[in-house]
Amino acid sequence: MIVVTGASGQLGRLVIHALLARQVPPAQLVAAVRDPARVADLAALGVQVRQADYTQPATLDAALRGADKVLLVSSSEVGQRTAQHANVIDAARRAGVSLLAYTSLLHADRSPLGLAAEHVATEALLAASGVPCVVLRNGWYSENYVASIPPALQHGAFIGSAAEGRIASAARADYAEAAAVVLASDQQAGKVYELAGDEAYSLTEFAAELSAQAGRSIPYVNLSEADFKAALEGAGLPPALAALLADSDAGAARGGLFDTSRQLSQLIGRPTTPLAASIKTALQQVA
Repeated sequence: MIVVTGASGQLGRLVIHALLARQVPPAQLVAAVRDPARVADLAALGVQVRQADYTQPATLDAALRGADKVLLVSSSEVGQRTAQHANVIDAARRAGVSLLAYTSLLHADRSPLGLAAEHVATEALLAASGVPCVVLRNGWYSENYVASIPPALQHGAFIGSAAEGRIASAARADYAEAAAVVLASDQQAGKVYELAGDEAYSLTEFAAELSAQAGRSIPYVNLSEADFKAALEGAGLPPALAALLADSDAGAARGGLFDTSRQLSQLIGRPTTPLAASIKTALQQVA
């Protein structure tokens, strides 16, 4: 039995569907979620649904009961992640799982991104736990930048603070498929995967591709980290999220989102989704 935590989120839900596509019987899958009502669609497919809250260990013990393998999708609550992940790791140890997979950050051990700290702490907890584990160090999702296309079209510019740093992103579905491959495979314990897109681009190149597809000029405007944070706050983002995004862009400028290993495409057995395809999909959605 395979348990996917955070299965109502964007990545976890895609992992469930990727496992189903790999012919894993739905009865052998558990969607562990904080609010079971949010995954009624998965339940309708025959997937088991169990309530699980990273902050409530008792729910985690119940969710992981009988589990063979578990995917710990990293918490979205930055600043609280390490303690929450520790609860899941402890529950996995008590459940005696044969494999615990964790979604970390690309090159977490040397990443300049502030996001890396909690991932590094979690990886240390995994190593000390004694639970057989595999680390999926996910690079940037293309959707992280594609989500900014609507305001870029509205204002006639794509802003950021990544300078000319190269970003090897891939579609979220690519990372989900990789997680499904690992969960459905044997002899994964002890491995660390550095997962990123086959192609890399600067935000100048991102804006050029966006301009070509949109049929009008949408230049990239590079801001300082502080100015980008202020612009994001001015657009209505909470200060903590604005700071996180600005810091991540600044980290990208220092090579934090770049990788050439192609481990992701090797895992999934196909090229990663091109940036141009992700931009095309986004433009179709806003048309």
